[in-house]
Amino acid sequence: MRMVIHIFIGVLALSIAKPVTANQGKTPFILVLDAGHGGKDPGTISRNAQEKKITLAITLLTGKYIAEKHPDVKIVYTRKTDVFIGLKERANIANKSKANLFISIHTNADKTSSPCGVEVYAFGTKRAAENFQVVQRENEVIKLEDNYMEKYEGFDPNSTESYIIFQFMQNKFLEQSLDLATIVVNEIKTCVPWKDRGVKQDAFAVLRETSMPSILIELDFISNPEARKILISETGQQQYAHAICKAFTQYKNAYDQKNATIEKTETPAEPVKQSTSGKSVYKIQIMAGSNYVPNKSSDFKGYRVEYFIENNLYKYTYGESSDLAKIRTLLKSVRKDFKDAFIVRFENGVKVATIY
Repeated sequence: MRMVIHIFIGVLALSIAKPVTANQGKTPFILVLDAGHGGKDPGTISRNAQEKKITLAITLLTGKYIAEKHPDVKIVYTRKTDVFIGLKERANIANKSKANLFISIHTNADKTSSPCGVEVYAFGTKRAAENFQVVQRENEVIKLEDNYMEKYEGFDPNSTESYIIFQFMQNKFLEQSLDLATIVVNEIKTCVPWKDRGVKQDAFAVLRETSMPSILIELDFISNPEARKILISETGQQQYAHAICKAFTQYKNAYDQKNATIEKTETPAEPVKQSTSGKSVYKIQIMAGSNYVPNKSSDFKGYRVEYFIENNLYKYTYGESSDLAKIRTLLKSVRKDFKDAFIVRFENGVKVATIY
């Protein structure tokens, strides 16, 4: 039985000098830090190491570094002591706080001692079969909660069929989450001499409930002797926390710049209207960004695109069809030029779903 643990993580901050941000004097940026497991849920135990202790130590250090370097950020913890918090309640804490970002921190594990390296997850249905055991293990925590079947609407973490429902759930913050996950992987991988395991998507219950960009971080494998030494050491924990902070700083700087740009942006000079027909249509989203890009830009590689605005981002689409099979065929061709392209569905000119 593969013992793997996952962590939902948002992102953290570190800067050399105290930055002057676009948010000063405005509503603070709210970051929720979630230390995985706790209390009656120890997470993975490997020799002299307990996951719940490692995640709490690194989470508190991360919050400390962020508070020092980003005075405009309000930090909320799902737990600061060794207590059990249900997955739904962790998400509720973030939602009630009206957080801008949610970061859940865990350690990974395997039945063998060889696997190692950081991996970071965003919520999504673009799931590889080998990820299922990781997701299953993390969602298994649900069973420690009272009335979990009722609370999670019949969801069974051991049933493959239960995950099918996630295919119909839209995560409008997926792009931001994936961007953050990539930054986090690039920073954390510098803490160790071995290769990272990359950015992944899957149906984590705790992420399903959050209403903001969210990530789950698997710092490294507690089952690997060399990785375990780093995870339990004071120096290693400081390195991980600083790495997360550096990643957060990059994300936060981009967030501030985007918001400042949006406040000053005027109506684009050459708008390309999105279709407003009454029928249900499918299109291919190829790009997204905080700034308007003219249709003739070389960024589009000759594709004639349309755009729509969602969550203060310009999102560019190519093609249109009421036949999903036809748009899937077109997607295969488009991915030769835009490998991360995906399908979006519109009703009456309004985006209603994302299809991967």
